[in-house]
Amino acid sequence: MSIRVVRLGTPRTHDEGLRVGTVRKPPRGVPKSEFASRDFYDVWFPTVAPSQETMDIAHAAQTPADWARFFRSYRKEMARPDAAHAIALLAAMSQHMDMAVGCYCENPAHCHRSALRDLLAAQGAKIISMA
Repeated sequence: MSIRVVRLGTPRTHDEGLRVGTVRKPPRGVPKSEFASRDFYDVWFPTVAPSQETMDIAHAAQTPADWARFFRSYRKEMARPDAAHAIALLAAMSQHMDMAVGCYCENPAHCHRSALRDLLAAQGAKIISMA
């Protein structure tokens, strides 16, 4: 059993399992009834998504220092009890089922999913891949 860290909207692997959208907002212009069939996500879980304030840091980021600030802000948000419990839950679930978590961002190096991957691993999740 494991968690894959993926880009939402990309084709699923045959053994991916449940796909969880760890994003603040649903995909624009996509009917809710098509989120899963269009490879976005099966379940929306914004609890582990960056806040709008933190996303604003990312949207304005131009330097390595700006990106470091974004990741610091995201990790601080994920240390809050509700987010920390959610991360622990996802990590525990990965011990019993295959699943994927993801975001829309094209570049994983500039996306919260790279930090989420590390946070999940720190909680004992078995991570398969990152896209």
